[in-house]
Amino acid sequence: MSTQLDNVSVVKKSNIYFDGKCVSHNVILADGTKKSVGVIFPSSLRFNTGAPETMEIVGGLCKVRLADATEWNSYGAGTQFKVPGNSYFDIETTETVDYVCHFG
Repeated sequence: MSTQLDNVSVVKKSNIYFDGKCVSHNVILADGTKKSVGVIFPSSLRFNTGAPETMEIVGGLCKVRLADATEWNSYGAGTQFKVPGNSYFDIETTETVDYVCHFG
């Protein structure tokens, strides 16, 4: 996985979710692909998805439970997990997690 995104436009206005427990910025690549880059502060949250997503964990450690799953899986820097569209996932973080969300 690359350590940076090159040739992008960044939307200045931040996305703030869950009373500031998750903060991200949208980025648009030269080919029009959209991603979000952000952090999740220590918390237990549920994210709903519209489009399919791949969550790339850049830093930190988290536990994730996908919709309809009973078990939690751990993810740390250099790992990723996929979430189907029109679904959700639960995430627990005990330290700040840096991530890139790839849509589609």
